[in-house]
Amino acid sequence: MSGVAMTKLAEKMNLKNLTQDVSLEDKKIGVPDINRPALQLTGFFDYFDAERVQVIGYVEYTYLKSLGEDVKEDLYEKLLSYGIPCIIFSRNLPPDEVLLQKANKKNIPIFQTSQKTSAFTAELIRWLNVELAPCISIHGVLVDVYGVGVLIMGESGIGKSEAALELIKRGHRLVTDDVVEIRKVSNDTLVGRAPDITRNFIELRGIGIVDVKTLFGVQSVKETQSIDLVITLEEWDKDREYDRLGLTQEYTEFLGNKVVCHNIPIRPGRNLAIIVESASANHRQKEMGYNAAEELYRRVQANLVKK
Repeated sequence: MSGVAMTKLAEKMNLKNLTQDVSLEDKKIGVPDINRPALQLTGFFDYFDAERVQVIGYVEYTYLKSLGEDVKEDLYEKLLSYGIPCIIFSRNLPPDEVLLQKANKKNIPIFQTSQKTSAFTAELIRWLNVELAPCISIHGVLVDVYGVGVLIMGESGIGKSEAALELIKRGHRLVTDDVVEIRKVSNDTLVGRAPDITRNFIELRGIGIVDVKTLFGVQSVKETQSIDLVITLEEWDKDREYDRLGLTQEYTEFLGNKVVCHNIPIRPGRNLAIIVESASANHRQKEMGYNAAEELYRRVQANLVKK
């Protein structure tokens, strides 16, 4: 079964495991959502989302406290019989001992968190959406430039890593070099990250592997970043006509999401870091409603009307 490891969930969300006899090693979560089993605690199990993480908040807990012991025991037995992944009690609410005993027997973990229910569920859903999002791996470099996630692509050896290193020296942040894991967290958002094994490393031909975090400090790296702009580096071709105004927007597609793309021709003497910085700043301007190419076109048209 694919999914998020239960051990990773417990560590990330700082959960306390109350069922010490239950092993978390082989358990996984495959659905990026949660369920608060209010209706189920009243005995209504139709359309029960048993594959989701079950969260018990103050409302559900107070209702359980109003029930007799026999009724609660039957409810717990039925709830656990659905093979739910786990139950999490918010606000450090203590579960009944009978629930813990039954959960240990059925090998279902019971967790406890100190967070309030609404804040906890919002963060849990956000994190699960990222972890369980559709994912692909591509060859490229991802950097955070002025808050814009720039994915630099191009053939091997064209200068992607060197451009990223210059950007880091200019105060920007590296997300990943060589391999970019792209996750589709929504129909509008793609998030990139590094594989665990290569995180914070850059490969420079002739030098070898460079640890960016060690050389430039923790402020020079970032764990994840949304992908807002793609820059494709390519060899200069004198016979090719390149876009010089930028009136038409080009896009590239990942996992069904379109991202703005610029093709940058490479020739000796061009400073790639400054080009990437300028492209990022220009992209931010366009996102804020100002397009320099359209403004130039408007001025030219106005000048022609005057003449």
